[in-house]
Amino acid sequence: MTRSARLLSIATAVPPHLLRQEDAAALAHDIFSARYGDFQRLSRVFTTSGIKTRHAVRPLEWYATALGWPERTAVYLEGAEALFIEAANKALARADLMPQQVDTIVTVSSTGIATPSIDARVMGRMGFRQDVSRVPVFGLGCAGGVTGLSIAARLAEARPGTIVLLVVIELCTLAFRMDTLSKANVVASALFGDGAAACCLTAGPGRTQAVGLAQVTAAGEHTWPDTLDIMGWNVDPLGFGVVFAQAIPPFAREHVGPAVAAILGRSGLTIGEIDRFVCHPGGSKVITALESALDLAPGTLDHERAVLETHGNMSAPTVLFVLERVIADGLPSRAVVNAMGPGFSTSLVVLESPS
Repeated sequence: MTRSARLLSIATAVPPHLLRQEDAAALAHDIFSARYGDFQRLSRVFTTSGIKTRHAVRPLEWYATALGWPERTAVYLEGAEALFIEAANKALARADLMPQQVDTIVTVSSTGIATPSIDARVMGRMGFRQDVSRVPVFGLGCAGGVTGLSIAARLAEARPGTIVLLVVIELCTLAFRMDTLSKANVVASALFGDGAAACCLTAGPGRTQAVGLAQVTAAGEHTWPDTLDIMGWNVDPLGFGVVFAQAIPPFAREHVGPAVAAILGRSGLTIGEIDRFVCHPGGSKVITALESALDLAPGTLDHERAVLETHGNMSAPTVLFVLERVIADGLPSRAVVNAMGPGFSTSLVVLESPS
């Protein structure tokens, strides 16, 4: 009988530079106000976003310099490698594992391009075996943390007894653009931060008999048709440019509930049987919309708001920052980890407490 994957550990990491929201707002004003007539109206997002601080791979003044692909890519490689090593080592230590015990590495990132991939670049410094399986995943955006967890769980179940390491890294601040005068760019400059998260998983008997933090008992995705323009990247000679072509909160309020119910229904579950939803906090309005969509009382997604306040929207790893807090607070019997991402899609993983 196939055994469900076990989440053995979870850990997070952030880069060294702390950005205060008022400082980011002042820099955005200096850059955009004289050139973009709608900036004053849009700049309210800096105070309504629910964000007070964020972390970044470079100090604030660096983002006001002329940047193209070479500069952004060099910083992406340096920052992503450092965050991979920090988050992965923390997750392995918390699972009482050594890097040599890892059999599969799933690396999720959509904010930079690396070939060889980040996992290959850090193999020597991490001490992974030469026969480790590497699974780099690109293009999932904000849904990457949840979908990555699902992929890692399925890989663990496919080879019982092996250890799967999931590392999710996003350096969203590298997409900041001085040259782009658009609502999406102003909103992104108020929301995005950098961070990474890592998890260790296994299934069945093997090198560790640890019960773990939770069991992964179900997972699923839903992609809505004709929604490619809601979220994603534009690619041009200077770098990635953010795409927010439709308002995400009203879309989430209307469509997420039925999609989540359908995914859960395929596993014989209902929304009412979930003790805690662990959601990606894309912004304060998104959190409120999700509470409405999932029939949750206002204020239920408290850890989501706390992570947003201190870290901003880090894209894919953000929901794993929330999950780390929920687990530390006491994971309930059944929780759903959920995030929306490009496609436009929603992804979820069902976790059940081992106790």
